[in-house]
Amino acid sequence: MEYPRYELKRELSIDKIITFNYRRLKNGYRSVGEQHDFWEFVYIDQGRFEVFTEVGQYELNQGELIFYKPNLFHVGKTRSGETPTLLILAFECAAPCMSFFADRTFRLEEQERHLLSRLVQIGKEAFNPPVDSIRMLFPNRLEEAKFGTEQLIINYLEIFLLELIRGGSTRRDSVKPASVIQENKQVRETMRLIDYLQCHIAASDLSMEAICSEFAIGRTQLKTMFKAQTGSGVMEYWKRLKIEKAKSMIADDQLNFTEIAEYLGYASVHGFSRQFKKIAGVTPSEYARSIVARLEKSIHIR
Repeated sequence: MEYPRYELKRELSIDKIITFNYRRLKNGYRSVGEQHDFWEFVYIDQGRFEVFTEVGQYELNQGELIFYKPNLFHVGKTRSGETPTLLILAFECAAPCMSFFADRTFRLEEQERHLLSRLVQIGKEAFNPPVDSIRMLFPNRLEEAKFGTEQLIINYLEIFLLELIRGGSTRRDSVKPASVIQENKQVRETMRLIDYLQCHIAASDLSMEAICSEFAIGRTQLKTMFKAQTGSGVMEYWKRLKIEKAKSMIADDQLNFTEIAEYLGYASVHGFSRQFKKIAGVTPSEYARSIVARLEKSIHIR
């Protein structure tokens, strides 16, 4: 008797991964903007993480995940004073169904988190160094790994993606982009400009003329582009960066207000205090007291 052979349908197949990292980021981390011809997802296991792409700006919290489709320019950064733990996995997959993940974010259910947990666990056994090592850049096979370890990575990853697609009709994106960005060039220029402002956070003075000269762009064009991407004027954004840095320094409690003002390029502590009050809504002293109060309230939590 001849038995019929039923060929099972494969909706997607993954044979190659590019990066597989599970790590805690340092305070102040900011990735170099990049784009590549493969898929990547970032899962926030602990803390919060900010992402900037050509589609928009996202603030991701613990338990949320974002996909970068091939050739999507993206930048990621930690929030001030925070050290989130991320799972970053990049892979090749040309299946048509992968279009489901383009420009999508998700808040994972327990079953999906379990699949990622197994992925990380197996990843620790498969590579040298393991996926949770700070020395891990790209996967390197561990020759003495247990039988079938790499195939389990493929299986868990494919199952994870399939489960997200299967549940896709009943779930919405976990977060919406904070702003929509239309042009690749504009988002790159905006990211470069923000980096420039951060590098000059301690400058005593910064003029629009100097910025326009640095970026070889007209004043009106620069102001329009930056306002469209950030909702803020260039100089206003720079001043807010200064005050955010000041908040972090006050929280660190290593310098007094005069020293902080001098570090950030203010001519006097009085000028620093006035701008702090204008932007933060409270004086530096009031802000310092609020930090102490929050710390006292949080002592009993754990």
